[in-house]
Amino acid sequence: MNEKKAVLSRRNFLLTVGAGGAATAAAIVGKNTSVPAPKGTDKRATSGYKVSEHINNYYRTTKV
Repeated sequence: MNEKKAVLSRRNFLLTVGAGGAATAAAIVGKNTSVPAPKGTDKRATSGYKVSEHINNYYRTTKV
């Protein structure tokens, strides 16, 4: 009977550790995803595709 109690206790411990780790990861990700919008700029000017230097480098390296 003692062995069964120990197994259940270990299972509960591992379940609690796993759930706690997942909750912590979700809280960190949720906290870091909010990015404030730029103030005083036209929405049309800030949205869409923008070519930058590293994108130009990527396209340059993909040429055959």
